[in-house]
Amino acid sequence: MPNIFKDLKEFAMRGNVVDLAVGFTVGAAFTTIARSLVDDIIMPIVGLIVGRVEFKELFWLLKAGPEQAPPYTTLADAQAAGAVTVNYGIFINNVLAFFIVTLVMFFLIRLANRIERELEEGFGNVEDTIPTQKKCPFCLTTIARRATRCPQCTSELQPIEEMETPA
Repeated sequence: MPNIFKDLKEFAMRGNVVDLAVGFTVGAAFTTIARSLVDDIIMPIVGLIVGRVEFKELFWLLKAGPEQAPPYTTLADAQAAGAVTVNYGIFINNVLAFFIVTLVMFFLIRLANRIERELEEGFGNVEDTIPTQKKCPFCLTTIARRATRCPQCTSELQPIEEMETPA
C-alpha cells in the first residue's frame, strides 16, 4: 500500500499533471463559451429559419405522461407531465457545440504549430549553420570540411576546430 501513495505522489508532482489540469480548466471554460454561442446566438437564428421560436423545444413524443394528456406545447410541459420524449433539438445543439469547439481547437493548435515552426526557422539549428564543405587552400578543390588531406592534390590540411554547440 505505501508504494501506491509513493507512485501517486510522483505522478502528481510531474509537470504534465499540472499542464493537464490547466488544459482541462481552460477547456471547460471554453466549452461554456461555445455552449453560450450555440444556445444564445446560433440556434435562435437557425430556429428563425426553420420557423420555430425555440430550437431547444424540438422533440418527438414517444409516450404520453400520466400526469397530463398531450398535446404538450413545450419540452418542459412534456417532462412535467412525465412524458417520454426524444429531445432532438437539444441533441442538435450539443452536436453543433461540439463542432464549434472542435473547429476552434483545430485553429488554435494550427496557430500554435505555425508559431512553433516560425520560431524554429527563425532561430535555426546550430548544426545547419556549420558548413559541410571547404576549399583546399592549395588547389581550391571543394572538399569535406573535416578532411585533413586533399583528395586532389594530396596536400596535408590543418584540421578544423569543432565549434561547441550550446546545450
